[in-house]
Amino acid sequence: MRTLADLIPSQAGRIQAVTGVDGLTQRLSELGFTPGQSVQVVRFAPLGDPMQIRIRGFNIALRRNEAQRVILDSVS
Repeated sequence: MRTLADLIPSQAGRIQAVTGVDGLTQRLSELGFTPGQSVQVVRFAPLGDPMQIRIRGFNIALRRNEAQRVILDSVS
């Protein structure tokens, strides 16, 4: 199972699911992290956290532990 946190800059994937049943899961859904949506890692901060993600034409910063909740399809 591959997550968004496993990607390196310029790699892309398609969201399969967002795990969890708390406020963070709801917030990710509101930001556009929904099944079938394409995501791409743009870059990492100098110390590796947070990471910059491009989704729906916008750039969003996520911490790695937040990105681990975004499960990607095996084929991208």
